[in-house]
Amino acid sequence: MDTQNCFHCGLDTIKEDEIIFDDKIFCCNGCKTVYEIFSLNDMTCYYDFEKSPGATPQDIKGKYDFLDNESIITKLLEFQEDSTCIISLNIPHIHCSSCIWILENLQRLQKGISTSQVNFPEKKVRITYNPETVSLKTIVYLLSSIGYEPYISLENYETGKNNVDRSLTYKLGVAFFCFGNIMLLSFPEYFEVKEYWLDQYRGFFRWLIFILSLPSFFYSASDYYVSAYKSIRSKMLNIDIPIALGIVVMFVRSTFDIFMDYGSGFFDSLTGLIFFMLLGKMFQIKTYSFLSFERDFKSYFPIAITKINTDVSEESIPIYDVQKGDRLLIRNQELIPVDGILISDKAEIDYSFVTGEAIPITKKSGDKIFAGGKQIGKVIEMEVLHSVSQSYLTQLWSNDVFQKNVIQNHKTITDKISRYFTPILLFIAFSGFGYWLFFDANIAFNVFTAVLIVACPCALALTAPFTFGNILRILGKKKFYLKNALVIEQLAKVDTIVFDKTGTITTNKKSNISYEGDSLSDENIFLIKNVLRASNHPLSRMLYDFLPEVKRIKINHFEEITGKGIDAQVDDFKIKIGSASFVEKLEGNSIQQTSVHIKINGVYFGKYIFNNEYREGLETLFKNLNKSYEIKVLSGDNEGERETLEQILPKGIELVFNQKPEQKLDFIKRLQENGKNVMMVGDGLNDAGALAQSNIGISISENVNVFSPACDAILDASEFQKLNYFLKLSKKAITTIKMSFTISLLYNVVGLSFAITGNLLPLVAAIIMPLSTITIVSFVTFMSNLYSKKLKA
Repeated sequence: MDTQNCFHCGLDTIKEDEIIFDDKIFCCNGCKTVYEIFSLNDMTCYYDFEKSPGATPQDIKGKYDFLDNESIITKLLEFQEDSTCIISLNIPHIHCSSCIWILENLQRLQKGISTSQVNFPEKKVRITYNPETVSLKTIVYLLSSIGYEPYISLENYETGKNNVDRSLTYKLGVAFFCFGNIMLLSFPEYFEVKEYWLDQYRGFFRWLIFILSLPSFFYSASDYYVSAYKSIRSKMLNIDIPIALGIVVMFVRSTFDIFMDYGSGFFDSLTGLIFFMLLGKMFQIKTYSFLSFERDFKSYFPIAITKINTDVSEESIPIYDVQKGDRLLIRNQELIPVDGILISDKAEIDYSFVTGEAIPITKKSGDKIFAGGKQIGKVIEMEVLHSVSQSYLTQLWSNDVFQKNVIQNHKTITDKISRYFTPILLFIAFSGFGYWLFFDANIAFNVFTAVLIVACPCALALTAPFTFGNILRILGKKKFYLKNALVIEQLAKVDTIVFDKTGTITTNKKSNISYEGDSLSDENIFLIKNVLRASNHPLSRMLYDFLPEVKRIKINHFEEITGKGIDAQVDDFKIKIGSASFVEKLEGNSIQQTSVHIKINGVYFGKYIFNNEYREGLETLFKNLNKSYEIKVLSGDNEGERETLEQILPKGIELVFNQKPEQKLDFIKRLQENGKNVMMVGDGLNDAGALAQSNIGISISENVNVFSPACDAILDASEFQKLNYFLKLSKKAITTIKMSFTISLLYNVVGLSFAITGNLLPLVAAIIMPLSTITIVSFVTFMSNLYSKKLKA
């Protein structure tokens, strides 16, 4: 029968049934329609990434009518506002670069979709759309019409249960069954036992071995054939090609032996090979899932949120302790960590972290507010609807908008080795086979298969991810939380460290505060305390804790100007709290000090002076850091603390005062222009720009929920003195990777030298392959744990 392949999906088409359109052959009207949609929207480059990448669209008429129900849609959505909705959909058909390209360009196919992001490993697409322009049902039908029908299950969305893929477990079970029985049936041939019934039924046992090998060969090893085929189709040589070739050659050779009655073949080695390789694969998957579980399970946000108790007292609790029904206090610039109901009469919420839109949305009492928004202005109260979703906050933190362009040296090394590995391996295998064929065909086949199997770069590929994963886990336990594994490599490259002063090297917890100026009445203190309640600035928090408890009142207007101060109104009182210039007060020639000035209804009263308490271990930390790094200290305050800092810190450290947020950013930019690799350590509030500009931005977290997605790491304030230890450990992680690369390459060189000389059986090679992976994993785990215990701050 004359058949050709469909241009869209690649399926065979029968000559009589094929549809020709635009000089291309399609198997059905569905595939032709998808091609037409792409053509009309100038998106035919979809077919340039991979040949026949599409799937045949299915008829789903009426299947998604339940998406007309608003209550169901609400359960499916991650985020919902007037003009912005976000949903994550499971797309089982995602399989190649063409799929990623088309799904990340949905906005060109449908008006109302603003962005779409693909999570390839999880086969998900996250779509941001305008519900006023396009409905969710329309989007689902669009996806289905181009061959990417989503899998929607309310049970999965509500309970978080996903269907677990157990195919590898089944394949491993079948491989073990075949391997075990074939080994048992092969024993008489091994020992050359001379028994009448064995000699009489030798042929029967051999054919039984052949039949038992078929499920292992065709089913258990199928993933290797599929991977090798896709690799060849995409004109890239991956490691599965030599493995698949080795399996096929061994099977063909063994089948030939049985048909020609030369012997029982190598079916025992073949099934053992498949079993041990699948066992190694299972070990690798379990290793990765363990690391992923560790990262998700441990809270990667040590930030606290203020909870209002039933007796109206306030306490700071970790955000992962927040429960449904709790009442939370959200201050200016704080992140809303959970979905909830607004209790306060009005709120301005900036959802730019979620939607990219910086225009604040006004909410009224009783409205639902979503996690990920940032409160702008006066303090608000809310009631929690759901407990905190750490994975959602991690998703915000890892948003592409906040990613920095970094060169991954370890990945570059792995990619270079992998690129040349397979061609070199195939050359060695065929050369060895050709050489030994002149002496002994059996040895030639053994050499060919053993070479293909023993030299596997799996251990090489696993080195960096596992080392970084283990270091991430160790650092997380020590309350240093990194955005991702790339940060470790960047930490190791740092040569210059810039510290913010207030709230970073000074602690918010302790400060000797005194007042200087006209006496403040109880009413004035009452007003100041209530205004400060909404602020997140370190000095505001310290002063708020210092002032006596007062009754809480409603604030009519609140505006916090970064780097300057607070402008607020309570009934008929206009209050300004901040720097001297902000309250328009000219300071004399007296000693400059860190202070907060007070102005009420245009009348200047005085200032609160802060004699800063520096963090415990600061002197030792800077002394140790100064040996290996260039250190700078930036401060938005005046030079009042210069003398104190010069006494505490080692000589030669640059101290820069009176720096506004934009000046801090420019300072870091200048350092980078001079070739410096800069790490910025700040409090995450006034330093957001500088944290984003730096090569590595670390936000110090004390007891307020100021979330800076531009930072690369969050350090719990209690572990501040261990910063040098963390930097040392990151360098040791890179050393461990280099050592592991060397061991992995030596493993392959030794294994190949044995294989090429005919001293390594294929079955032994199959056992060595997963053993090399176990060795590498054990080595990097041991070394990273050893370094974490032995290193000193």
